[in-house]
Amino acid sequence: MHVRIRLFARLREMAGAGELAREVADGATASDAWRLLVREFPPMGDYTRNVACAVNEEYAQLSARLKDGDEVAFLPPVSGG
Repeated sequence: MHVRIRLFARLREMAGAGELAREVADGATASDAWRLLVREFPPMGDYTRNVACAVNEEYAQLSARLKDGDEVAFLPPVSGG
């Protein structure tokens, strides 16, 4: 199934784009989409423990199931004071 992936901040820089279109298996989760990105862009793996995600503009767990046409966004942790 087709999903649109949005990336922000450092993740966008690593991918060289803020938005990607990818195919994932039926029944895939946001975590599956994340692992797909890490295989394609290995430095993103450094964020695996802290990345946040949203599905269709709603914060979601990485275990969230995706549907065809969903938009999944990945956000690196924010730091600062």
